[in-house]
This record gives sequence, C-alpha cells and structure tokens, in this order.
Amino acid sequence: MAAAAFDALAAELIELHESPREVPPFSARFPGLTPEAGYRAARHLHAHRLAQGWRARGRKIGFTNRTLWPRYGVDEPMWGWIYEQTTIFAAVERVVVPLAGLVQPRIEPEIGFKLKSAPPRGRDPEALLAAIECVVHTVEIVQCHHPQWKVTIADCCADNALHGRLVVGTPMRVDEIPGLAAQLLPAQVTLRKGGTVVDRGRGENVLGSPLLALAFLIEVLASQPDAAPLAAGEIISTGVLTDAHPVRPGESWSTSFEGLPLAGLTLEFA
Repeated sequence: MAAAAFDALAAELIELHESPREVPPFSARFPGLTPEAGYRAARHLHAHRLAQGWRARGRKIGFTNRTLWPRYGVDEPMWGWIYEQTTIFAAVERVVVPLAGLVQPRIEPEIGFKLKSAPPRGRDPEALLAAIECVVHTVEIVQCHHPQWKVTIADCCADNALHGRLVVGTPMRVDEIPGLAAQLLPAQVTLRKGGTVVDRGRGENVLGSPLLALAFLIEVLASQPDAAPLAAGEIISTGVLTDAHPVRPGESWSTSFEGLPLAGLTLEFA
C-alpha cells in the first residue's frame, strides 16, 4: 500500500470517528489495503485517542464465530481496543446504553475475561485460566461505517475491529467456578428483544471455546511487533456467541445464560 494512501486512510479513520457517518469501504478506495495495513492504520487512531486522554481498558476479538464468516465476507477473526470511554459497567445487571455517535449499531452477547497476569501462548485451557482473574458476561455494541455492513477483513482491522461500546456485567472469580473450562463450551446465551427471543448461541461457537479465542488473540499479538502484549487488568471480550442484530434508540434487549453461573443483562438503548 502506497505511503500517501496509507497516510490518507489513517487521517480518515480519525476524522470518521470524530464525525461519524457512512462512507464507501476503505478497501474499495485504498488499493493494496491488507489486514496488516489495516492494523497499522488503526494504531494511528489508537495513538490519537490516547493523546486525547482516552484510556485503554482491554481488547475485543471479532469474527470468532465462524458460522458468520460467509455472511460478512470475512475468513478470519480480528482484534481492536476497548477504552474507558467506551466501556459501561452494568449496575445490578441493568444499563442504559447511548447509541449517539455509532453508525449502524448491532448487539453482540459475549463472554469476557479479566486478566490477573499476562497469559501464556498456547491452547492449554488450564494454563490460560491460571492467568484469568474473573469471567464476565459482556455485550458489545459494534458499528460499521460502510453501507449495509459490506466489509472485508482489512476494512474491519482498520476500523478498530468495529468496536462501539462494551457493556460489562458482574464478574465471577475463576476459582469460584469449578470446571470452568468445560462449562464454557456448552454454555448457552439467549438474546431477547423485549420479551421475544431473537437468537441463541453457545460458547463453542467462539473458535471452539472463549479460551481458544483468547489463545488466538495472544498469537496474533505476538505476530505484530508494534502491538502491545496483553497485561494484567485488561478486559478481553472474546466474540459474539450468536449473530449480531441491529439495535435502535428506545429498544430494550436482554440476555440470559444456561450452563454457566453468569447473570444476564438488560440494555435500554438511548
């Protein structure tokens, strides 16, 4: 990707997040855009936000649900930053979520982890759990600046993995859930709009397990020399268990779990 085009994309990302709107896909206008170039452009947006006083809180992983890849035209997961300014902690499992500034927002029920130490590379569930302090129900509100959610994986990598908001429920300590690694796979979440069931999903939808999604993120970060490794205190949201569904102001959505002792969440969109 030519240097001038890369600089133009990095500048557009910053401007687009300050003046949100739909634009044609980056990949259609910046020849040679690859996921690697997208991540590099996203680092400019991240640096700009940090310079403006934003504080990083963790990472989100996107497109870990492989059943959705054909629908969105992608073939691999990706990651982005979450921030103090984009994170909402739910009080007693109920929260108001502002949608202002988000473009084509959609809701994604997920399972997240709060790290107590830097997790090791590898796919050993117990080794990964040893680096996790808490498991938590998260709901991500993703967004897309491209019409009708028509994207490539490179578009998503550039646009901070489509992150908009992250709602964080009540955490549970890992040592309070015996056999957690096994429970994560069959755990089922139900997503409702009002009182109507919209979707259901299982933990195994997320690259086989939310722990394996975490392992994926660790490997990807290790392959990106300019990406900060995971650290203690970070919240990691591992990807949507269901499909992503459009949300609008005035709507009420809720989640509930079976097979995992996590409380559901009720979200009122404003």
